[in-house]
Amino acid sequence: MTLISSFDPWRSGLCTCPSKLTFNPYTGCDHHCLYCYATSYIPNFKQIHPKKDCLAMLRREAIKLNGQTISLSNSSDPYPKMDATEGLTRRCLEILAGCNCQLQIITKSNLVTRDDDLLCQVPATVALTITTDNEFIANIIEPNAPTPNQRIRAAQELQKAGIPVSVRIDPLIPHINDQPQKLIKTLADIGVKHITCSTYKAKPDNWNRLYQALPKVMEQLKPLYSAEGEKVGGSTLLPNEYRYKLLKNIRDTVLAQGMQFGVCREALHGLSTAACDGSWLMPQRSP
Repeated sequence: MTLISSFDPWRSGLCTCPSKLTFNPYTGCDHHCLYCYATSYIPNFKQIHPKKDCLAMLRREAIKLNGQTISLSNSSDPYPKMDATEGLTRRCLEILAGCNCQLQIITKSNLVTRDDDLLCQVPATVALTITTDNEFIANIIEPNAPTPNQRIRAAQELQKAGIPVSVRIDPLIPHINDQPQKLIKTLADIGVKHITCSTYKAKPDNWNRLYQALPKVMEQLKPLYSAEGEKVGGSTLLPNEYRYKLLKNIRDTVLAQGMQFGVCREALHGLSTAACDGSWLMPQRSP
């Protein structure tokens, strides 16, 4: 059993990320997002615990690396609430930085700003997920995550610390958060250079959670997913033409604000103007 592995979440052509490695310090997540995909393949996902013997195993594996990009984390957020006291993620970052790794953080948590002193010393980027700037909607679909305003402030703080930030407006759910123009303008104003979007991929468990919370909206979406949706693996996507139009409209807004745009797991590669994971923002090492 290893902690560090190659990144490709579905082992399919849907993933367009550049080659990299991935590592999760924790199993489970406490954001409790209704649309979460990981609950369909990780048992007891709401029960968070650090990986067993995490630091010792990471030291043994990291010493074999040679400057690779390590992505934290692609299944479980690296900054659950317990990390405010545990500090496990920071200790992991220290080990990886000491082995000359490049660091890519993917999180919904403003706790990432705690580690800005470390992240600004190595090639690093942070991808913050800000699904909506509507506090009311966010409280419904992401009930235990930091508020949108907290995450926007975190993006601003990281930018000021010299750490490049990309923002994931993800997933886009029609009639819920599919008009993010105001959020995009806000992000451009604070210096964010890259936006990544993907549409909601329906699975039975996340559909049921969303339906219980927002039955009228999900009834509107039912024909798009059940009758016209595109089956990919164990998920159902919006119809291709619908996805293209939705994402292109957002792309046009992003480009008009002087930012780059990426789509994630959509098979609509022509819409992206830069790598979807924001890795192009990674500072180059000094010669």
